[in-house]
Amino acid sequence: MNFEVTFTFALLVLIVGLMSAFFISKNQDKKIMKIIWGVTLMIVVAPLFSWLVSQLYGIYEKSGWAAVALSAILFPVIFLFGLIVLLTGVFQKLKDKVRS
Repeated sequence: MNFEVTFTFALLVLIVGLMSAFFISKNQDKKIMKIIWGVTLMIVVAPLFSWLVSQLYGIYEKSGWAAVALSAILFPVIFLFGLIVLLTGVFQKLKDKVRS
């Protein structure tokens, strides 16, 4: 496979993942929404977005090491952000819809 096909496929998977997370979390409680978005950030967005951005930067700089270094910086940052969102959703109290 050439780079354009791989890049397009990764971008398509990223967009489909974000759209599915949006539609799944629509009309949900804040707790469930944070859990869904935390998992989506960690599993879909962190690897795909960091790979896409680092490959484009590596091509721009004409250096594979620049791509690896940027990927090594972006992936953990986005993953930790997703983990924080997930943990705030897990430890947030669920609001009661029916009050007695």
